[in-house]
Amino acid sequence: MSTRTGEGSHLAQARASSNGTDNTALYKDWATSYNADLPADVYIAPTLTAKAALKFDSSAKGSILDAGCGTGLVAEVLAKGGAQSIDGLDLSPAMLTEAGKTGVYQKLFLGDLTRPVDITDERYDIVTCAGTFTHGHVGPSPALREFVRIVKTDGIIVATIIDSLWESGGFKREIETLEAEGLVKVVSADIIDYVQARGDHAVLIVLEKLSPSVQEQQHKMQSKPAVLPAGQPLLRVRA
Repeated sequence: MSTRTGEGSHLAQARASSNGTDNTALYKDWATSYNADLPADVYIAPTLTAKAALKFDSSAKGSILDAGCGTGLVAEVLAKGGAQSIDGLDLSPAMLTEAGKTGVYQKLFLGDLTRPVDITDERYDIVTCAGTFTHGHVGPSPALREFVRIVKTDGIIVATIIDSLWESGGFKREIETLEAEGLVKVVSADIIDYVQARGDHAVLIVLEKLSPSVQEQQHKMQSKPAVLPAGQPLLRVRA
């Protein structure tokens, strides 16, 4: 059955998954047909994520971690846009095998975003994450804070968060907490199309990691967090 129709689809199974073991088994079965089942003109979140990252100068010569890289959809767009140093992390060995076939990664490694990752502090200029903050997959903690830890000062985090979990899943609250702590600045938070055939939407969030001096200034000023989208979409971004 096509992943674009019916509750028996791989996509439906992915969103119903309750643990990492379920996901590993699912993606082992799905990996070789994933791109055919979710073509880029339907599953547009990876393209929009990559395009958002490519707006920053550091995307060309800086180091990028594609977190939850899957089959490499984000990285392929990044590479076409001039990115040269891309690593990929994913929970699924089968998906990493498919990602390796793209030829755009410098390094691919297993990692579980529901736990702290084995990456040194301030390792990357940019972290991208598309399609991972969704039903049955990864929650906001510790993943978002880990992204802040491993990205360099003034570095960028670009991630999609399925809109139905934006508030109920605690993502909005966690980002506001990170901002209130002076760790990040919200560069943008836009509503985007996600899987067009299903009418799905997501929040495309772009965060900038602040320097310690700016963090200290923000604490002294006790500045209020940016107002993040809730309820009706503020902006619709299309490919």
